[in-house]
Amino acid sequence: MLDKLNFMAPQTGADESKAAITPAAPAVPDPATAKVTKAAIDFESFFISNMLHQMRETQRTIAPEDSPYKDKVNQDMQDMADNVLAGSIANQRAFGIADAILKQMLPSAAAHEPKTST
Repeated sequence: MLDKLNFMAPQTGADESKAAITPAAPAVPDPATAKVTKAAIDFESFFISNMLHQMRETQRTIAPEDSPYKDKVNQDMQDMADNVLAGSIANQRAFGIADAILKQMLPSAAAHEPKTST
């Protein structure tokens, strides 16, 4: 359907346009691949969480004594927020750690992974 709007694309017949509209069935990964992918994403989340924790510790160390960063309640809330942030970043595969692990663990499946660009 969008090919009709693109003047540079070759025009196709009606049968081919119907086939293009019909979505293909999504590929269902095998359970082993799903487990390895989840483990890789969890490791990336763990790595990012530890990195954020070390950054916060440095910030707390250099902060003055009356700073809100030294307050224990604020520290706990920031740690929880950092864990959520780390999980969100890992699910987006923004650092590429999970992708690198998957390339090593599943070299044939890594070629079929969709590439996302931000």
